[in-house]
Amino acid sequence: MLVLSRKAGERIYIGDDIVVTVIASGNGKVRLGIEAPSHVSIDREEVRLRKQARPEYEWEIEPAQMVAVGAES
Repeated sequence: MLVLSRKAGERIYIGDDIVVTVIASGNGKVRLGIEAPSHVSIDREEVRLRKQARPEYEWEIEPAQMVAVGAES
């Protein structure tokens, strides 16, 4: 496991097409923005575990459920 320290606004690149941006941190939490191709699955751990428990369920996210993060000023 690679462990890195980053400040808000700093980025980490994974390969050529995945970018992780630290949006904010504090109070024991970190907010991350992840840019990746649409074919790359990105899940929180609890969602991944639910998917594995119920593979027959369709886990597609509706566009209305997506949250866009604007540029920080």
